[in-house]
Amino acid sequence: MPVLDQFSLKGRRAVITGGSRGLGLEMARALGEAGAELIIVGSDAGHLQGATAELATAGLQIHAVQADLSSPAATEALCERLLGDFPPIDILVNNVGGRRINTPTEDLALEDWQRIIDLNLTQVFLCTKKLGGAMLPRGWGRVINIASINALWPGKAMRGRSYETSKAAVAMFTKAVAADWAAHGVTVNCIAPGPFLTDANQRWIRERPEFQAEVAASIPMGRWGDPKEIGALVVYLASEASSYMTGSMLVLDGGKLLW
Repeated sequence: MPVLDQFSLKGRRAVITGGSRGLGLEMARALGEAGAELIIVGSDAGHLQGATAELATAGLQIHAVQADLSSPAATEALCERLLGDFPPIDILVNNVGGRRINTPTEDLALEDWQRIIDLNLTQVFLCTKKLGGAMLPRGWGRVINIASINALWPGKAMRGRSYETSKAAVAMFTKAVAADWAAHGVTVNCIAPGPFLTDANQRWIRERPEFQAEVAASIPMGRWGDPKEIGALVVYLASEASSYMTGSMLVLDGGKLLW
């Protein structure tokens, strides 16, 4: 097979959680441009509608499903719906996540800790269990988890540490499940993004404008990432091109962890 043909996703169906904005939207766009049928999941109806219109206008095959994956019960219900309405699912991108709080550990309420753990970790477990597990009998599948460089490095300005803890757990969950499923033709890999100009980070920048330049100065490349720069990597992990890769964490950070 010619090398570029190995990246084709024609005939594949991909679920991207958190697919209506930021990195999720750009990963969905890239997977669709490679030929995959897309199912984007998001909690905000307006964002989903806008993303669906944008991707459909680009000629991509797109479906949208609204669900709030911060709730384990809602996550399980989503998985059952997807398995019933869109079988088979070949590619799963577990992208939902965030921190949304910046409370010091000594002041962090248990319910806030648990909320961030559920948002970043529990939903990855449930989606992988249900949607990834359904790939096993077919002998082919791709699970791609989105962690963070904060799985490897505690952010200096962060507080509470629930985010770093949950993302580190996503990385180890990736490795453990990859080992279990390697013999079944289902690969499980992880991307650890560094600073990207996503909607969430733009919000932090609006609250503290000097933050953008401070972070850029800490990156060897001297800039934040453009969300579009994650697209080619997710296509690689979703395609036959990565057939011998499983259990890996790929860091995409402009060299941030080098300094």
